[in-house]
Amino acid sequence: MELRLDAKASHWIGGEWVSSGAYFDSTNPADASLIGSAPAGGTAEAKAAVNAARHVFYTTAWRYSPRLRARVLLDMAFRLENDAPALARLLTLENGKLLRESAGEVEGAASELRYYAGMARSAAGRVVEPMPGVRSLITHEAAGVVAIIVPWNAPLILFVRSLAPALAAGCTVVVKAAPQTALFMHRVAQRLSEAVDLPPGTINVVHEPGSDVSQAFVASPDVDVVSYTGSTAVGKTIMAAAAPQLKRLSLELGGKAPCVVCDDADLAIAIPAILEAGTILSGQQCTAASRILVHRRIYDDFRDTMVAAMRHFPVGPGHLPDSQMGAVIDMANRDRILALVDELADRHRMLVRGGPVANLPAHGAFVSPTLVEVDDPQSEAVQAEHFAPLMTLEVFDDDRTGFALANATRFGLGASVWSRDSVRAHRIARELRCGTVWINAHNKLFAEAEVGGYKESGFGRLHGAEGMHDFLEIKHVYQEIGSL
Repeated sequence: MELRLDAKASHWIGGEWVSSGAYFDSTNPADASLIGSAPAGGTAEAKAAVNAARHVFYTTAWRYSPRLRARVLLDMAFRLENDAPALARLLTLENGKLLRESAGEVEGAASELRYYAGMARSAAGRVVEPMPGVRSLITHEAAGVVAIIVPWNAPLILFVRSLAPALAAGCTVVVKAAPQTALFMHRVAQRLSEAVDLPPGTINVVHEPGSDVSQAFVASPDVDVVSYTGSTAVGKTIMAAAAPQLKRLSLELGGKAPCVVCDDADLAIAIPAILEAGTILSGQQCTAASRILVHRRIYDDFRDTMVAAMRHFPVGPGHLPDSQMGAVIDMANRDRILALVDELADRHRMLVRGGPVANLPAHGAFVSPTLVEVDDPQSEAVQAEHFAPLMTLEVFDDDRTGFALANATRFGLGASVWSRDSVRAHRIARELRCGTVWINAHNKLFAEAEVGGYKESGFGRLHGAEGMHDFLEIKHVYQEIGSL
């Protein structure tokens, strides 16, 4: 990919490209080579971004102009699609994921923008007459300034799935970009800035290598909503920091997605699909398959076939067509995963032990997938979110035990059920305490269908019609109109 090694990102604040004095480096996780740098923002840049967003919200017609908002969202989708090949290549270069995963992310983001362009023009309230001569108007209004804290694993789609409904609702936005994908987010901001009729300051993007900007957004009395995707631990910290102001939150947090494989499952379909679901984004996705629960009658066949498939699973640079899994985000995370595998090996049976990958750059953040056989559902292997290409294998004897095991963690984000019997699969799906259940599939996410968590996987919903609710206030206007 053609990209200058001295490429520099900038903040986008109030419609202007702004640079700070200090910069931090961005590197390629596949070989640790330098890609470029980004400005290290802080509280000053955070405050300027919030002020710009608040100015647009209160002094322009943006929040009262659904047709304008729809037009801008459609234009943004068009501009992302026009730059899709370069965006996908840059995302793979900076994040390490497969090129097809990056291309799918750009395509999904454009779809999300188009979906909410339609929603911007279809928001409706209602009128009720609770008694003779009285009329109540129930309306939806934009909540105000929204702070979006963007993760690095899928930075575009996880940004846009908050941005699109927030803009459709009439909000303005401040963004804390993930430092691991700063150059990519800068290019995304460049494309969004080109949208015709977008009021300057409606969207503001600030870069930083730490958390000062995020903390300033959460603490600011001028930020009305915080939308965060990331770990449960950080989500709890944000929730505590927002509590003094009773700030509204949309939190999609950790996951430990179980796959319930019934004894009538089609293993020729289930095994490759579950392996792909567990290694998506190198296992660095909150809905990635991380627990496999298999009925005892087919357990041996499933185990042996999965082990064989995993041992021959090709890991390599994301731009190569033969690679089925790319690098993890950086060397620190690679080393964390290797240490985790060593720790689990002391306590559990390793069916496939992941490790460094031969014939790849020594400084590349590559690690092969791991499969661990687990007897105790309360073990750390099952209970902790590892954010790694690491899956556990457990056995169950009947459907009731299967869904009970699936529910036996503090998480409840996604799950899948594998069975040839549709009615049986739906019965199990009904009992699973999580926000999304796939049947004979996993990780199927799209603009029209809501996603979100139960329990410690967070609250609020993104995607779908419900995705706008986190960015809207409901107002009741009462009037006595009398009777004839």
